[in-house]
Amino acid sequence: MTVLKTERLSLSELTGEEAGFVFRLMNSKGWLQYIGDRGIRTIEDARQYILNNTMKSYTEHGYGMYLVRTEQDQVPIGMCGLVRRNFLEYTDIGFAFLPEYNGKGYAFESASAVLQYARESLGMKKIIAIVNHDNQPSIRLIEKLGMQFEKTVPFPGEDTQIFQFSTAD
Repeated sequence: MTVLKTERLSLSELTGEEAGFVFRLMNSKGWLQYIGDRGIRTIEDARQYILNNTMKSYTEHGYGMYLVRTEQDQVPIGMCGLVRRNFLEYTDIGFAFLPEYNGKGYAFESASAVLQYARESLGMKKIIAIVNHDNQPSIRLIEKLGMQFEKTVPFPGEDTQIFQFSTAD
């Protein structure tokens, strides 16, 4: 189901059919370096991740991470959406793209659309973004979206601190 469209992109709910793409994305160098290893070793692992996390979020919260495709040829290039984490006070926006699609403005375009959707359709006043402190490209993007650094927070289960940015209340 298509949730959002932009000039160049369409964002839709993930289904088990995209497991091969999710497997590839979640094992890409950037994902592993900046987001972390989620233990996705097979396409079936990716399918289970989609079913038990992403699709569950759609049901429980009415939103989640969305598959980002190019509008012109419908090629899957990344994910962007909203995540409700129990260790954070607010919903956060997230994004990840295959390496060959970085630097083309797709993350900004999709994240801008997701922020607008969160405010206008979901009624969210404050949205946060969490990011690894050394992920400078994502930090620049988050700042370009108009979000401001708020604080450093621990990431559960990992011996690391992450930066938290937020929109204005």
